[in-house]
Amino acid sequence: MKASKLLPNALGMRPRAAARRAAWLAMALLAGAALADSSAPAAAPDAPPAAASLEAPAAARPHVTTLPNGLTVIVQVDRRAPTAVQMLWLRVGAVDETDREAGVAHVLEHMMFKGTPTLAEGEYSRRIAALGGRDNAFTARDVTAYHVQVPAGALREAMALEAERFARNAWTAETLQRELAVIREERRQRIEDDPQAQFYEQFMATALVAHPYRRPVIGWMANLEALDAATVRAFHQRWYAPNNAALVVVGDVEPAQVVRWAEELFGALPPRVLPARAPEAEPEQRGARRFEWLGRVRQPSLLIGWRVPRLPHPDDDSEAARDALALALLAGVLDGHSAARLERALVRPPDGRRLADAVGVGYGLGGRGPELFLVSATVRPGVEPARVEQALREEIARVARDGVSDAELRRVKNQWAAAEVFKLDSPFAQARELGQQWALGWPPDAQARLLARVQALTAADVQRVAQRYFGERQMTVGWLLPEEGAR
Repeated sequence: MKASKLLPNALGMRPRAAARRAAWLAMALLAGAALADSSAPAAAPDAPPAAASLEAPAAARPHVTTLPNGLTVIVQVDRRAPTAVQMLWLRVGAVDETDREAGVAHVLEHMMFKGTPTLAEGEYSRRIAALGGRDNAFTARDVTAYHVQVPAGALREAMALEAERFARNAWTAETLQRELAVIREERRQRIEDDPQAQFYEQFMATALVAHPYRRPVIGWMANLEALDAATVRAFHQRWYAPNNAALVVVGDVEPAQVVRWAEELFGALPPRVLPARAPEAEPEQRGARRFEWLGRVRQPSLLIGWRVPRLPHPDDDSEAARDALALALLAGVLDGHSAARLERALVRPPDGRRLADAVGVGYGLGGRGPELFLVSATVRPGVEPARVEQALREEIARVARDGVSDAELRRVKNQWAAAEVFKLDSPFAQARELGQQWALGWPPDAQARLLARVQALTAADVQRVAQRYFGERQMTVGWLLPEEGAR
């Protein structure tokens, strides 16, 4: 396939300024971490909450249909341009692999571009291009997705091509070995040759000791050297079933017509009994974990993570679910704009004594596995990493002690709402959000429900989670240090 994208389960909706993220954060995205990102402009801090702006009229709401074989079809009409985005989502990712299979979900994503009995290797992409479209795919911890954008008049042909490779993917063992060489080179370039990426892998393997999230989505090099055709084909046979998939279409289309095409092209595929999902098996953490990683870097970096709750469903009103939403707001208070707390304290302090050149916060909110609340910094030359670590933790402790202002909280809520509104400008962003929500078992209007709930959260809620989750017991700390200056 073309350049593969190892994307995260990006379901944390907190907007953040992409230009200011620390270098490790990009590596986290490649590795499949559940981090949020949006470069949508921030609303004015004193603007009124905008949750109601996402309430769509009935005609604009997604049409959701389940075919008799279990395939979910989700259609969102958007007539602003004569195009259509098609995404085929599979509820399977790196989390569904065994240790021996690590990387196989991503390898299979590549092999889906390698042909069928009637499509030669590379023919799928050539035909999509001939239709005036473009195609790609990504693998994440919880999902795999294949996407195309074509003129609306070419949608049925694009659907037929997708149905063909979904049902009849075929390639030789020799083809697999050639592609594995490509993926190993991808790993060398993205991970092995990048100290930040290696550091992030080690961090996840330290923070989690049993859950599959501890493994990189692309897999370890040893796995990529050992994978064989039987293992990849077996993974396809287990998980690539219509009752484990959703076809999402957004664009200038007629929903009833799209459903008829889906029935015609996908309806004959038989459903299968899916394997039992691996249980979440991460043991309780009972003390701080620390490590140092030496790399070819000029400046040290820090990454601190705490085990925190995730949001199982937008309507979940348990204490842990309420805390998850409050943690998303705390992330925005700490790092959501140029005047956010970490930026102001470490990068642009009033006294000019900078401790860091970049800071970042990541919190995924939703996913199938354990969540981490991540805080990072790129240490300024001449500053001791221990001082930066202390400063990062002090900012969270300050929220726990003194709380946050109503103006800070209002700004974060407005940024969140604005980011969701700006997503509507992109058919691809709409399709991605609908697919992600389906993969989590969330309803299509999950974002409107979340925004309504967020508006009811108070500064006391944010202070409560800052007090509850950021002690030593659930903390993992990693330092990335220059090799020559390592102790």
